[in-house]
Amino acid sequence: MTKTRASGRTVGGLRTLSLQAPAVTLLLLWMIIPLGMTIWFSFQYYNLLMPGMSGFAGVENYEYLLTDPALWKAMGNTLLLVGWVLAITVVGGTLLAVLFQQDFAGRGIARVLAISPFFVMPTVSALVWKNMMMHPSNGVLAWLANSFGLPAVDWFSTLPLTSIVIIVAWQWLPFALLILLTAMQSLDEDQVEAARMDGAGPIAIFFFITLPHLKRAISVVIMIEMIFLLTIFAEIFVTTSGGPGLATTNLAYLIYMRALLDFDVGVASAGGVIAIILANIVAIFLVRMVAKNLED
Repeated sequence: MTKTRASGRTVGGLRTLSLQAPAVTLLLLWMIIPLGMTIWFSFQYYNLLMPGMSGFAGVENYEYLLTDPALWKAMGNTLLLVGWVLAITVVGGTLLAVLFQQDFAGRGIARVLAISPFFVMPTVSALVWKNMMMHPSNGVLAWLANSFGLPAVDWFSTLPLTSIVIIVAWQWLPFALLILLTAMQSLDEDQVEAARMDGAGPIAIFFFITLPHLKRAISVVIMIEMIFLLTIFAEIFVTTSGGPGLATTNLAYLIYMRALLDFDVGVASAGGVIAIILANIVAIFLVRMVAKNLED
C-alpha cells in the first residue's frame, strides 16, 4: 500500500511538472533571451550610424555611460520623480481612504470618480494634462490664474519636472486609494468606538489606530508603485521629450535617447543593464520590507 501511494505521488508530481513545463519554459525564454541579448550588446561596439565599427568593447560602454553627466542627471531626476510621486500618492491615498470610509451622500459615485484616472492610458492622460490642463494659453490652470488676475504659468517650460510629478501622481493616486480603502474595510469599528468613548479625538484615532492598521497596505503600495515608477516613459515622451535640456530625463528616457536617437545600441544596452541592477536592488529591499511588515 505504501509503495502504491508513493508511486501515485510520483506520477502525480510528474504530471504536474509536465503541465507546468510549457508555461514556465515560455516565461523563462521570454525573459532570458532579451536579457541575454542586452548583456551581450552592452559589451559590443554597435552603433547603427557607424556599421563599420563593431567588435568586442569590453567595459568601455559602461565607462562611457558612468562618466556621462547625463546619466547622473537622469538618475537624480528618477529619484526625485519616484520620491515625490510616492509621497503624494501615499499621503493623498491615506487621507482619501479615511474620507471615503465615512458615510456621506454620493459616496459610491465619488469613489468611482476618484479611482477612474487609474484606468486612463498614460499617453492619453499626458495629452489631457498637456493640452487641456497645463496649456499656457488655453489650459484650465491658465484660465484659473487669469480669473484671479495672476499670470499664467508655462508649466512644461518653467516647472517641467513638477509637471511630470503632477501627471504621474494623478495617475497613481487612485491605485493607492484602492489598496488603502480596501485595507480600511477590515478596521475594527469596535476598537474605534472604544477609543471615542475613552475621549480620543479624530486625530488621535487616525495616528494611533488607523495609521498602524494601514501600515502593511502602505508597504505594498510603496513596493508596487516604486517598481513601476522607475520605468516611467510615456508621460515624459508625450509632454517634454526629456527637456528642457535634461530637466525631465529619467533613466528610462535616457536609454531611449541613446538607443533610438543616437542609435548607439551598445551604450543603450549598458544603460539597460544598469537599470536592471538598480531595479533588482530596489525590489529586494522592498520585498524584505513588506515581508517584515507582514510578520509583525
